[in-house]
Amino acid sequence: MIRAACFLILELVIINLNRYQSKKGVWEGFWTIMNEVILLPRAKSWYKGKKTTYSESKHAVYNMKTSKTIFCCQSCGYQTPKWMGRCPECESWGTLVEEVAEGGLSGSAKGRAAAPVDVVPLSDVRIEDERRITTGIDEFDRVLGGGMVAGSLVLVGGDPGIGKSTLMLQAAQKISENGHTVLYVSGEESVRQIKMRSQRLCPELSPGILAVAETDVDVVAATARKVRPVAMVVDSIQTMSSGDFTSAPGSVGQVREATMRFMALAKSTGITVFLVGHVTKDGSIAGPRIMEHMVDTVLYFEGDKNQVFRILRAVKNRFGSTNEIGVFEMRNNGLAEVANPSAVFLSEMPESSPGSVVTASMEGTRPILVELQALASRTSLGMPRRTILGMDSNRVALLVAVMEKKLGMELTGYDVFMNVAGGVKVNEPAVDLAVIAAVASSFLDRPMPSGMVVLGEVGLAGEVRAINHIETRVGEIKKMGFSGCLLPQGNLKRMSGGQGIAITGVQTVLDAMDALFRAGSGQA
Repeated sequence: MIRAACFLILELVIINLNRYQSKKGVWEGFWTIMNEVILLPRAKSWYKGKKTTYSESKHAVYNMKTSKTIFCCQSCGYQTPKWMGRCPECESWGTLVEEVAEGGLSGSAKGRAAAPVDVVPLSDVRIEDERRITTGIDEFDRVLGGGMVAGSLVLVGGDPGIGKSTLMLQAAQKISENGHTVLYVSGEESVRQIKMRSQRLCPELSPGILAVAETDVDVVAATARKVRPVAMVVDSIQTMSSGDFTSAPGSVGQVREATMRFMALAKSTGITVFLVGHVTKDGSIAGPRIMEHMVDTVLYFEGDKNQVFRILRAVKNRFGSTNEIGVFEMRNNGLAEVANPSAVFLSEMPESSPGSVVTASMEGTRPILVELQALASRTSLGMPRRTILGMDSNRVALLVAVMEKKLGMELTGYDVFMNVAGGVKVNEPAVDLAVIAAVASSFLDRPMPSGMVVLGEVGLAGEVRAINHIETRVGEIKKMGFSGCLLPQGNLKRMSGGQGIAITGVQTVLDAMDALFRAGSGQA
């Protein structure tokens, strides 16, 4: 008996030496296991008139050993049994946090028989009765694909202070004005604080907006099933927690579980759930990447807090296009829709200024006229700077190389700065020719011809390639009052004609420079 007890104590010490690193941790773990595994079970067995054998205590010790903790990355969800300073999956520093490992299924549960469910032919499913519910904000509905889909799960992310909560509260007000009920769940503010913020945005709140301050995901789900609103806003998902996990709110396990609960709620009840999510310093939504796979729509609210314009962009949408954007203007009384972004972005455009070029960019089905600004200045440094805002810096560097090779412009000793006015991001290759025109205008110190818009994709051989949606772009150019358009020769051949403005087709970048700065120098 004494020999068995000694072996048991030795095993306990070895187990604790493996689980704890410090001396204090060893003794705390030792006494914890002594109390929970040996003393407490034996006390219960003596009370019931039974004795605990050495083998039973040993089995309890090893069962306690298997319920260990793991270290989980808060950025990507990578799990490892040991702490590391840098996550090997996403290469982030200091993101591994200790969490309790989730228990797996038992051997009998893994192979248990399950009852089959009824299946239906997909061709027999009728969706004629399905209709979208408009939010009352046209720019918001455009990004959603025409309105809210019943039972959908929408994730809205953005930088702190960009206007996510403002947009959600204004949308809740518009939806409730149409006779629907909206449940606003806040884990960051009290109900009184929500009321104070809403007075600035909506002086006369609709009685259809119901507010609750709660962080327990089970309580929120039960409340939603009782109230049965058309839409529910959760601000934010990082504050929600479940009692089934011991980790803190905002951890990978809590965010994943809360998203799963809200997804089940939306699909089973038909409630449209909006989840407001925080973003990390690199611009991605905080939490595991699997969260973006579970939701139906992922929206990003972009923009500089120092500027008045905000861009709502869809990066995932199961019920609509991901190319649409919504433009908003931040005012004292909240967000205002910008119905004509082209007029707003060109309202402060300087006239007859070198380096300023107007081009047309397609954002989904909407053409938007934007101003590209370039500045080429001589530098005394050995390595010239290439500072680009609102565009792909690698694409601009490629176009500068084409200018040096095909146009003979020595830009090696010049710093090149590019900016898209208004804080808009332009990524399509249809604005390549406008970039070259803007840099050439600044380099030559000669302004563009008055009323001219430049379009076209540029290849490495200096050729100007055709672009898509040309008639839609030209129609927007004419509507905004411009008198001329420079575009690829390939598009000129395909156009029906009768556009109402002077259109010039070019095949190479050299032809474009001749048309802009030689033949058009008299108009400048």
